Amino acid sequence: MTDNSQTEDLPSPTPAPAEAPLPPAPSSAELLAAAKKEAAGNYDRYARAMADLENYRKRTIREKDELRQFAATALMEDVIPILDNLSLGLAAARLQTEVKGIVDGVTLVLEQFKTTLARHGLKEINPGGQKFDPHFHECISHQPSADFAEEHVMQVVRPGYTLNGRLLRPASVIVSSGPAKEAKA
Repeated sequence: MTDNSQTEDLPSPTPAPAEAPLPPAPSSAELLAAAKKEAAGNYDRYARAMADLENYRKRTIREKDELRQFAATALMEDVIPILDNLSLGLAAARLQTEVKGIVDGVTLVLEQFKTTLARHGLKEINPGGQKFDPHFHECISHQPSADFAEEHVMQVVRPGYTLNGRLLRPASVIVSSGPAKEAKA
């Protein structure tokens, strides 16, 4: 074989594609115009975002205010019948000469009122006979007592209340200081 024949069998190299000429570099005036256009677009987006944020802030303030104004709507709707019953009871009491009937009517309305408030999360704290708990009770006095153990509630002066587990008002109580200590002679 000749050297020519060997070279003929080899594939001929493909010519490399001619590289496309690079576009001419933009002039400084064109760069400046593009930068100004981009800056104007950025400022427009910033101004819109700030306006959206301000609108959102105003809307949330308005919604909070409306929520605060109408948060007790469900409770008030449930309390209105109790007011009606109190009005009816008062009208009946004016005509009534027997006190027992008035007491029974007011007791029924009080129970209706307590039940309605309990449905809305209000719970009465009435700790008579329980161990004193400073988280839920307010001690207004200590008194000696043979009937109650030391640091136990002897008497509830004013009941306390919690709303959905949060303390609204502690119960005002009188706490036992244990049996009376005899004075030394």
